[in-house]
Amino acid sequence: MFHFANTVISMSTVTHLESGRETGAAAPRGRIVSGPLTLLSASSFAVLTSFYLLLSVTPLYAARAGAGSAGAGLVTGALLLGTVAAELTASALMRRYRYRTLAVAGAVLMGVPALALLPGGPLVMIAAVSFVRGFGFGLSGVVMDALTILLLPPQRRGEGLGLYGAVGSLPGVVALPSGVWLAGRYGYAVVIVMAAAAALAPLAVFRWLPGRADPRAAGGPAEAGPAPGLLAALRRGGQLRPALIFVTTTVAAGVVVAFLPLAAGAAGSVAAAGLLAQALTATAGRWWAGRRGDRHGHAGLLMPGLAIASLGMIAMIWLASPVAVIAGMSLFGAGFGIVQNATLTLMIERMPASGLGTASALWNLAYDAGYGAGPAVFGLFAGRTGYPAVFALTGLLMLAALPVGRRERGGAGRQAGAGG
Repeated sequence: MFHFANTVISMSTVTHLESGRETGAAAPRGRIVSGPLTLLSASSFAVLTSFYLLLSVTPLYAARAGAGSAGAGLVTGALLLGTVAAELTASALMRRYRYRTLAVAGAVLMGVPALALLPGGPLVMIAAVSFVRGFGFGLSGVVMDALTILLLPPQRRGEGLGLYGAVGSLPGVVALPSGVWLAGRYGYAVVIVMAAAAALAPLAVFRWLPGRADPRAAGGPAEAGPAPGLLAALRRGGQLRPALIFVTTTVAAGVVVAFLPLAAGAAGSVAAAGLLAQALTATAGRWWAGRRGDRHGHAGLLMPGLAIASLGMIAMIWLASPVAVIAGMSLFGAGFGIVQNATLTLMIERMPASGLGTASALWNLAYDAGYGAGPAVFGLFAGRTGYPAVFALTGLLMLAALPVGRRERGGAGRQAGAGG
């Protein structure tokens, strides 16, 4: 979700590619940018803009209506709950309905309910709107990820996903602070209408996007049978191991976003600079990992990504030093971006083309689970140990995943497209 997360993210699958990706041999190249992919990227940008415009505004709206901080938290929780509910059901929905149909549904569920906020209302109504919008956002994310993979050449999927992720990172940088500023200057109604319009804008282009996954076009494995469900996919080592590796990094991502502004104390500008550095290096790391992985294999990037990200978090123990904070966040962002792209691409490659929805939903669930669980769990320790210790512990958590990354690297050729 907050990936959105960035995004945010994507899906499909490839052939075994013994002669290409995992062996390091040169692979045929293809064109990444196309008309349909440009339309899809613009649609994703609009949906993410709608999401971020109201992400911080809706809790403020609830608090202004008399719900207080508890009500603001409930609204955010409802949004997250709706997103997770969509990710849990998206793979089943994608096996039954066309991708275009689900993309339309996601846009409508994000846009139309937002207008119900205009006249104001009780906390229950605001929370219900947040839940429905969260469901639409989660559904849109999974479906658009799958569509992105269908539109990318198999030989350049990693690089294409990196570029797609870079586009998806922009709304978080621009729309999130803009929503709060616009609400304070022009009122909540302006932001609500803008968010609704942004969510509904992609309806104009969905008709030109693919309806379903074509195993031949998607480059799916030869054994591309029926798509496995989420539980069946988790029993496949080729899906479970990348998901577990990714979770350790999303835990750290959730921790720094939640606690760095608090840990930095009076030096709020240092926290802001650190978070900006993390966002920029994560985007660069994701693009570099995709480009590198397309040529030399994505499994070999997991251990370096984990090591770089963990070193960045451990460097955060020197919170009194602005240099250490910004350098640490830069390192963490680069490692996080590398692991983001590598795990997503590996999970895509190991799923038949009919399982795009399953792989996408599983990766998005790993993102949201870690992002939400990190602050909740490590927040219990922060009061006793202090924030530097919490940052160090998340760094050690990523180091603990290195043996799993090593197994992925060692068995990449044997595991491609297999159940592990």
